[in-house]
Parts: sequence; structure tokens; C-alpha cells
Amino acid sequence: MTSQLPTYHGYRFPPEVISYAVWLYHRFGLSFRDTEDLLAQRGTTVSYESIRRWCRAFGPQYARTLRRRRGQLGDTWYLDEVFVKIQGRQQYLWRAVDEDGDEIDILVQSRRNRRAALRFFRKLLKGQGREPRRLTTDKLGSYKAAHRAIMPSVVHCTRQYENNRAEVSHQPTRQRERQMRRFKSAAHLQRFASVHGVVQNLFRVGRHLLRSTHYQLLRTQAFTEWDAVTCVR
Repeated sequence: MTSQLPTYHGYRFPPEVISYAVWLYHRFGLSFRDTEDLLAQRGTTVSYESIRRWCRAFGPQYARTLRRRRGQLGDTWYLDEVFVKIQGRQQYLWRAVDEDGDEIDILVQSRRNRRAALRFFRKLLKGQGREPRRLTTDKLGSYKAAHRAIMPSVVHCTRQYENNRAEVSHQPTRQRERQMRRFKSAAHLQRFASVHGVVQNLFRVGRHLLRSTHYQLLRTQAFTEWDAVTCVR
């Protein structure tokens, strides 16, 4: 595990500042310049370009460690794809969430045909290490073809409105897309969405469903895990 921990050698700022900047950017709807201002208010002068480099260097690393620590998610998968226009070309962001609304995985592809669906299914199975108990999608034929080829024994539901959970999960990405004035490339979207979803999973604890004491406990546990993953303490 030691080799998988982040190393901050060669960086002028301490790990506390770097991890805090990455957390701010991916936890809230902030731009790099917004994050720069928040750090300045706390007495840390750093350029937004440095924050951009920190998010690119450490964000994916934090996300990989969080995925390993979280293990398997729920056994009911909701899948959906949404189109994203990048430099005039239409791309598709495939996303899977579980019954609790936690994001399982995402994949950016240029098509939404059978081959693209097969690739996404294989990525999900590799990441989770098992098949789901139930699979819910819309009526896109690519899902049916991939389901027959990859996991034919899994119950596949395509009823109307059943997949609302997955469709709603695209909203934060749409909000960030508008704020960032669209994504610069498919790789940019893949990198950002992969980190953003994992961070949201960790800190989205359903406050409206909990007593304040339980919510505060879960929030404290989330911060403790974040600190462990980023090696702040």
C-alpha cells in the first residue's frame, strides 16, 4: 500500500493545502479561480494554474485510492448515457449508479452502439468484481444486446420511469459543464467526472434523511477517510 500513497515530493506547498484545494474544486461547484480566492482568504497565495495542476496530478490518484477503500457498491445497477458536445463533436458519457444513488463508474465514448455498451459493461464488472442482482436501463437496444452477451442471467428492467435515478445523476455534470463553458476534450471529461463522482460519493450522506447527530458523525468519518487517502495526517 505504501507505493500507492500520494507523494508530494517536489511541491512547494504542503499536503494540507494541496488536498484542500482538490477537495474544494471537486466537492463544490467552484472554478479554479474561485478556489484560488478561497485559499487566499485563508492566507495561502497560489495561482489558479497551480490548482489546475494539483487537480490533474492528485485528483485521479485520490479517486483510485477511494475506490479501492470503498469496495463493492450496491447490487442494483442503474445505467444511462447522456450526450456531451465537445469541440463540435458529440460524445456520450455513460454512467452507472446503485440503489443508493452512489456512482459506480463512468466512461466517455464517441458511440452508444452495442460495442460501446459492451465496453462499459466490462468496465463495470472489472471494477465491482461481480454481477449485479438487477440491472435497470432505458429501452436503448445497445443495453439489451450487451446484457445478452455479458450477463444474461441478471434481471434486466426497462420499464418507464424506473431509470430516473440514473438520469438524475447526470445533473451535477451538466451544471459543471455550463460553469466550465464545456469540456475541452473527451479525456478532460473522463478525468474530471471520474474524480468528481467518487468525491461526491464520499461526502453525499443524505442529510435530509438523518438526524443532525448522525449526519455530523458520517461527515466526520468522511473527512477522516479523505485525510487518510490524501496522507494529510
